Amino acid sequence: MTPVTPVTLLGLGAMGAALAEALLKAGHATTVWNRSPGKADALVAQGATVAATPGDAIRAGELVIVCLFDHASVHEVLDPLAPDLAGRTLLNLTTTKPEQARELAVWAAEAGVAYLDGGIMAVPGMIGQPGASILYSGSAEVFGEHRALLDLWASSTYFGEDAGLASLYDFALLSAMYVMFAGFMHGAAMVAPAGVSAREFASMAAPWLTAMTGGFDGFGEVIDGGDYTVPGQQSLEFSNLGLFIEASAEQGVGAEPIAMVQRLIQRQLDAGHGGEGFARIIESIKHPA
Repeated sequence: MTPVTPVTLLGLGAMGAALAEALLKAGHATTVWNRSPGKADALVAQGATVAATPGDAIRAGELVIVCLFDHASVHEVLDPLAPDLAGRTLLNLTTTKPEQARELAVWAAEAGVAYLDGGIMAVPGMIGQPGASILYSGSAEVFGEHRALLDLWASSTYFGEDAGLASLYDFALLSAMYVMFAGFMHGAAMVAPAGVSAREFASMAAPWLTAMTGGFDGFGEVIDGGDYTVPGQQSLEFSNLGLFIEASAEQGVGAEPIAMVQRLIQRQLDAGHGGEGFARIIESIKHPA
């Protein structure tokens, strides 16, 4: 049985509310606070306690979870309450950059607060469901102590004591996702003038892109090995996307997503690496112009 921990959750946006609901379903005494009133009504019906102030909320919980708008809002809420947080555990699930997570970890240590940082790889509706994942870094002791609670939300992966690592993985994975989404939307825009709906295009794009993810491991092996001349790779010369850009223009649509990739390719072509594999574009990314 999951140990019942008194929990405080600051921030009831869509994600914060989903996190709180999962805690309540598991029987955790849950105190919530949100800057604007009214967002806690549905949670109160499920047994949550609403605090009038963030200080009241913090004093009610052993584990304090923040899921606020941004890094600045975390400091705005918590800085005046450092004495109340002392001796407690702080879990930051606000989207923050790696350096911001590290800075908050230092702040917490100076305030006598145990700190764990998390990056949520899920949308609110996925919390508590298969497929949801949350990445953690910071205090190994906190992660171990509260692992059962964390697993109520999603599969939990711990990356080490460096508090910025969870955020780093979060941003890296989301960067890959957004670029993929932009590529899909560029493709949908290209076929639209031919009368193809975006949903029709999606039915073709989804299995194709899923199949293409099978190439990630091979790219990773080449990149880690540092040899872009390994046989079997598609060359940069063959990967030249100039025709794609021209075709986009002829369809009357913008080519920004594919043009970005072409710029990465072109830098390697200009440097004389045209016969090497496509994976070499990571050198354009690692060493920006």
